[in-house]
Amino acid sequence: MKNIKSILITAMMIISSSAFSQEQAAKPFKDDINKSDIKNILKAVADWQIKTPLAHSPADWTNGALYAGMVEWAGISGDDAYYTWLKGMAEKNSWSYNVSSNPLRRYFADDYCVGQVYIELYRKYKDKKMIESMRTYLDKILKDPATGSLEFKNTDKYWSIQRWSWCDALFMGPTVWAKMANVTGRKKYLNFMYQEYKATSDYLYDKAEFLYYRDSRYFTKKEANGTKVFWGRGNGWVFAGLPIIIRELPSKFVHKDYFVTIYKEMAAKILSLQSEDGYWHASLYDPASYPNPEMSATAFFVYGMAWGVNNGYLDKEKYLPAIIKGWKSMVASVWPDGKVGFIQPVGADPKSVTREMTEVYGVGGFLMAGTEITRLIDKGIL
Repeated sequence: MKNIKSILITAMMIISSSAFSQEQAAKPFKDDINKSDIKNILKAVADWQIKTPLAHSPADWTNGALYAGMVEWAGISGDDAYYTWLKGMAEKNSWSYNVSSNPLRRYFADDYCVGQVYIELYRKYKDKKMIESMRTYLDKILKDPATGSLEFKNTDKYWSIQRWSWCDALFMGPTVWAKMANVTGRKKYLNFMYQEYKATSDYLYDKAEFLYYRDSRYFTKKEANGTKVFWGRGNGWVFAGLPIIIRELPSKFVHKDYFVTIYKEMAAKILSLQSEDGYWHASLYDPASYPNPEMSATAFFVYGMAWGVNNGYLDKEKYLPAIIKGWKSMVASVWPDGKVGFIQPVGADPKSVTREMTEVYGVGGFLMAGTEITRLIDKGIL
């Protein structure tokens, strides 16, 4: 039976790889590495998403990740309509966190991921109302922080004391704390961010593999091939969050090297796991079981690598080929109308993905990656 299953999985992988290669050949957008073609596809992707009704609350974490990418695109698009759209979403949220969720979840990082875009809009418009609610919320957490175990339990009682006990939270929460520290000049936000980030990493980061478990439930789980379960997007969240954090830190912040070290370790590991076609899979260690591309992980990885080359943290000779291959695979995932496919739905571990699947956080990652690649071009690196 094992041999039959192995043969079937291999056959599926070959068929899927062949189908994806055909899609690459027939892609509706050019994947040439120049600003014109890149901005053309970024505009198509952003416009499709804006025209498509949101499936989640405007304050939901899924949209918080979308806004993180949309504000990056707005900055290079030359069109203030994207800023106008983002301001409209923020106004719908009353510039606050996800108050519509379970009221017990006062520490839940997902619920204030939207704070990233409020702070970016504040930087542009200098209107203090844009960050007042979020700052008050963070101050309340500082006065009465969550304590206790990082063991993951999916119950209402547990959400009421939730720390950053799942790796996705390292994109949702600490990015907001780091940005708030930067715009306010208050070190208390940085100190809390480092303390909680380190606690989570000490618990979930596998120092032998240089990857994160999604949460404590996966410490002992195995993939079909017997390997550890390392979720593509889960590690994508962490890897994409690190550049956002690092760029916000003061140059002399005592713990800056802590974040840089994890970032470089992860970059090298992620590089080694890229497929020949340029993408990454839902499972980083068992691609045969999940043969299709997974574009949220791929976009976050390409973004993180492009940022590292742009800012001198990663060697361009080593990482540029992976960035280019990754971008080309991303372009191949886009439908003629701008919809990004092959994005795994909301979840906590590897699942099968199809071309029809899309989600806003993957679009956010796509916009982040493409925008960062344009900066490589601006600097003459590409």
